[in-house]
Amino acid sequence: MRTIDPLSRILAALADPTRRAIVERLASGEATVNTLAEPLNMSLPGVSKHLKILQQAGLVIQTRDAQRRPCRLNPQHIQEVAKWAEQFRRNWDENFDRLDAYLGDINKKRKK
Repeated sequence: MRTIDPLSRILAALADPTRRAIVERLASGEATVNTLAEPLNMSLPGVSKHLKILQQAGLVIQTRDAQRRPCRLNPQHIQEVAKWAEQFRRNWDENFDRLDAYLGDINKKRKK
């Protein structure tokens, strides 16, 4: 069986809009499965299945607090995605800087 690298597992987990909504909600603080299910209009088993995939990807950690099982984001794995995406942001920034300089040169030539 082929091993999937951690970044691929994370990106696959985030490919689903429901899981992205769960991650967005958990960005504001920990929440229980009941709390997560409410705005999604989903059953508790449905949300639990999504949480399991997020946990397997390392994005979400679920702990036990007496009867509660709160979930929270794992910042380490979120940072992996941010680092990966950062290389593209830098590339786009450089491209936009070059485009800005080019358009500035064209405007200068037009004014002459």
